[in-house]
Amino acid sequence: MTARPAPTTPELEEQERRLRLSRFDNDDAWRLGCLLVGLARERGHAVTVDVRRGEQQLFHCALPGTSADNDAWIDRKTRVVRRYGASSYLVGQRFRDGGSSFEEKSRLDPDRFAAHGGAFPLHVAGVGVVGTVAVSGLPQLDDHLLVVEGLERFLADPEARQAG
Repeated sequence: MTARPAPTTPELEEQERRLRLSRFDNDDAWRLGCLLVGLARERGHAVTVDVRRGEQQLFHCALPGTSADNDAWIDRKTRVVRRYGASSYLVGQRFRDGGSSFEEKSRLDPDRFAAHGGAFPLHVAGVGVVGTVAVSGLPQLDDHLLVVEGLERFLADPEARQAG
């Protein structure tokens, strides 16, 4: 996995400002999901990848070595993104910055919400958060970094029509 230090809150916030889309439709969800699955396969990662627009699941792939637990983690992390409008890792980091933990201070059911890395908002410029992309199966920072790398590569693709 990664030996890289964990990103700071300002670095995480900058990722979210930078990784914005000009649009997002079903075909975009397919391409983003396939890109993430491809990265995971290249690295031998056993992960589950999930892409949603609103409440609709547009892409889902569970690679060998995953289980229904990964689906549950994705659901819990995705709920955090929908509630806070920020990546699940950033939400958890903000609680850690405050000297506490999400589980201690959020007052949300930990069986339904998890502020662990791996779920990221799909933000369309001029519109706002329209969905989520999530990965589960690696340590939380690695889940987060895989999603960020996937979004960076997706936005570098001319077909992705990156926001300006």
